[in-house]
Amino acid sequence: MTLPFSSCNFNKQAVPSLKETFSKKDKNPFGGYVFYNQLQQIFYHNDLHTEKQNFETVWQHISDTASLYISISKNLYLSEAAQKAMLNYVNSGNTLFISSENIDSSLLDSLGCKTNHSVTKAAYPEDMTYTSVSMDKSLYYDTALYTYFYLPFAGYFNKYDTSITNILGTNEKGRANFIEIFYGKGRVFLQCEPRALSNYFLLQHKNYLYLQNLFTFTAKIPEHVYWDDYYNKRNFSVSVNGDKNAFQLLLQYPATAGALWLLLLLLALYILCGGKRRQRIVTTIPPNTNTTVAFTETIGRLYLQKKDNRNIAGKMIMYFHEHIRKQYFLNTSHVNDEFITTLSKKSNVPYQTTAALFKLINRLQDAREISDEQLLFLNRQIDIFYKNNP
Repeated sequence: MTLPFSSCNFNKQAVPSLKETFSKKDKNPFGGYVFYNQLQQIFYHNDLHTEKQNFETVWQHISDTASLYISISKNLYLSEAAQKAMLNYVNSGNTLFISSENIDSSLLDSLGCKTNHSVTKAAYPEDMTYTSVSMDKSLYYDTALYTYFYLPFAGYFNKYDTSITNILGTNEKGRANFIEIFYGKGRVFLQCEPRALSNYFLLQHKNYLYLQNLFTFTAKIPEHVYWDDYYNKRNFSVSVNGDKNAFQLLLQYPATAGALWLLLLLLALYILCGGKRRQRIVTTIPPNTNTTVAFTETIGRLYLQKKDNRNIAGKMIMYFHEHIRKQYFLNTSHVNDEFITTLSKKSNVPYQTTAALFKLINRLQDAREISDEQLLFLNRQIDIFYKNNP
């Protein structure tokens, strides 16, 4: 029996990736394939040199004074060495073109400007709208609005030095999102809406003219044209859901990358070494308590409360005799000179002290009543005997 749904064929078209790579080989909506090919036409006198190393390394191998370096990325985060190298590059008379939603704040501080640091939102349908960018009317004859349907172009420069800065482009609210900064002998072009350079945007209507306008004020035939293929891959990216991959950010800097790999190595060694069988923890056994002493003290307190000194003395003497029997293995039933001599030798207590103690014990055992002073004296003499033991 054939199910009714088996005859239905749904040719579902795959949804393209919305990841904002801006790579020259990426033909997805937010790749940089169209942008790169348009650059080849704009600078047809030059060959585009693809740089796959950090900028401090690039600057060490060139000595240009009239070149153009182009970097487009979702986020541009630089090491201190790369930032200084870029400024030295511009100061030498070269041109730096950067398009990034989040430009390194240290670089912006050095150039005297700041952005509003807008956070990328998830690409939900209700957030999308027709949005546009345009060129500044005072410097361009072009009055067109370059539009497309997606998340609004909300980024802009909210601080810049007007004495060295020209506003070249704005968003639909008239806020500067493309500026030119004069630095040393060169210039820096900053554009904070890289999605306006994506395949999707440039293929809408006549939006390719926006790209041409961005390079109106650069040299027509630079000494060299460099295409950055390093920072758009190694700076951590923000996905359409706003998730950040901090792992890539750590690997960008040699010091943090080395520390991270060392930490992972130590963790692996700990797991390998710690995986061996270990001896179980031996629980601490509490020592046996002397219940006899506790019992005697309890009985003593009981008799003391009743003021029965004779019974208390009897218990003390009985406990003392028990100690002698267990400690020295002597029979306390017959106390005589031989017993006292033997006990004195075994306990290392002087003969006179031992004899005086047992004389006191005999006298108290025969007494009909015992005063508090006699009871305390007996207790003191027994303590002296214990303390004289080795």
